[in-house]
Amino acid sequence: MTRIRNIVILTGAGISAESGLATFRGPDGLWEGHRVEDVCTPEALARDPALVLNFYDTRRRALADVRPNPAHEALARLDAAWPGELLIVTQNVDDLHERAGAKRLIHMHGELLSALCVRCGARSHFEGAMIDGPACPACGQRGGLRPDIVFFGEIPYQMEAIEAALREADLFVSIGTSGTVYPAAGFVQLARAVGADTLELNLEPSAGTADGNAGGGYGFAASEFGAASVLVPAWADRLLADR
Repeated sequence: MTRIRNIVILTGAGISAESGLATFRGPDGLWEGHRVEDVCTPEALARDPALVLNFYDTRRRALADVRPNPAHEALARLDAAWPGELLIVTQNVDDLHERAGAKRLIHMHGELLSALCVRCGARSHFEGAMIDGPACPACGQRGGLRPDIVFFGEIPYQMEAIEAALREADLFVSIGTSGTVYPAAGFVQLARAVGADTLELNLEPSAGTADGNAGGGYGFAASEFGAASVLVPAWADRLLADR
């Protein structure tokens, strides 16, 4: 195997599930009892802002009751110790990677602890309740804050930086993702197209697993299945031992 120096790691809802946060969509297709179309689209925010703001206010409050698990901690340890380029790209909107200590991190779908002002465009750290119509910390106007979340139909954050890192990657690892939400689901294809090794650590096979096993083309070259809190620390330890 080619010597690994540059690593891109994608994390999804599965890594935070063991901390007690609900995965994005359950088996019934609902997210905390709501259709995604009712809480995670620009149209939903325009149609029923109270429902959408209350939904994310509840998710924000729930962060106080959860803690990073061994998978988050292992990635933070890897981030601190890895001498080459490393980027953690998370689809999650929680702050568990940061609380575990990760630094080289992009939230491609936004953050619960951030507010976006539709009046001035500023993003601000936010821990309160948006349903109360607080003033924007940047411009001072009230009633213009919305969750700094990438809704369906909106462009994920920092895609240019993510794609640049993938083009230089020697290793792409996907952790706790379904492989069905684009553009993140296409990262494995980009990584393999530039010759990177690819690995998924997942509770169960994903769409990328099926693609790789069926066609041998642009799915993952290797897959390991089990709890992220077990798989990720073991993988990180092996990687650091072999560097």
